[in-house]
Amino acid sequence: MALIRRCPAYAPTPLCPVPGLASRLGVAEVWVKDERSRMGLGSFKALGAAYVIASDAEAGKAAGQTYVTASAGNHGMSVAAGARAFGARAVVFIAETVPERFAQRLRDQGALVLREGATYEASMAAAAQAAERNGWQLLSDSSWPGYVTRPHRLMEGYLVLIEEAAQQMPEPPSHVFLQAGVGGLAGAVAVLARVHWGDGPEITVVEPDQAPALAASIAAGRPVVASGSVSAMGRLDCKEPSLIALKGLAREADGFLMITEAEGEAGARLATEVDLASTPSAAAGLAGALAMTRAGMLPPEARILFVLSEGPE
Repeated sequence: MALIRRCPAYAPTPLCPVPGLASRLGVAEVWVKDERSRMGLGSFKALGAAYVIASDAEAGKAAGQTYVTASAGNHGMSVAAGARAFGARAVVFIAETVPERFAQRLRDQGALVLREGATYEASMAAAAQAAERNGWQLLSDSSWPGYVTRPHRLMEGYLVLIEEAAQQMPEPPSHVFLQAGVGGLAGAVAVLARVHWGDGPEITVVEPDQAPALAASIAAGRPVVASGSVSAMGRLDCKEPSLIALKGLAREADGFLMITEAEGEAGARLATEVDLASTPSAAAGLAGALAMTRAGMLPPEARILFVLSEGPE
């Protein structure tokens, strides 16, 4: 928190009670941690890679460095913004399926954008190869055996979000719904939620049924590569889990919920109806709560917390 507060762009994002959502879900309260204005980048990801680069800058290691990554969304923006702020260079690999408007947003932040492969996993492999070949710093938001230090520091940045929420909530939630791609956001929020609120909240991790990287790995008892077609929840369309996140969520999460494409769209529509316009990826936690409501699995006294993780495209 001391480091992030030194960033001129830092300000806490709002935690909003949304009676309209509580009414639609048939529960007592719904609280939304709204990340759409985070540090001018429009996503919780601003807390991650930029935090790592700020940490490097504190140690005198950022200026003149080249950071390379792959991104299906806002992680690349955080790398680019952090590099620009601290005198470094950013190279971002994106898959062929990523919209050109996003590529231009990265370029506007000063990043060199390279397209590689049909999937996020293919562009991530290309980024790792480029780092090895050129002596660049790989800055992924995922982790795997042999690559844990930087993603662990990155997830540390995400703790800011839940630390703010814990200070903002008048009483602990009974249910927390967390959307997941590789699992970095969910893993960070879950572990600090347990520190603040103990075993009280029921924590549910929500993934697209076309990319159940965490759920499939939990079911198998080991990290696995999930199968599935391309999901419209593009920020969550990750077939391989982060090793750090998987290990943490295996301990901290109470359940793993897979939602269909239609359920993801329903969550985004519901968010828009209560003036919280976003994307199916960002509203997937809400979509999970809606699916459980329709299945009669949420008690009327529930106090729900979820994270609206990005603004509309």
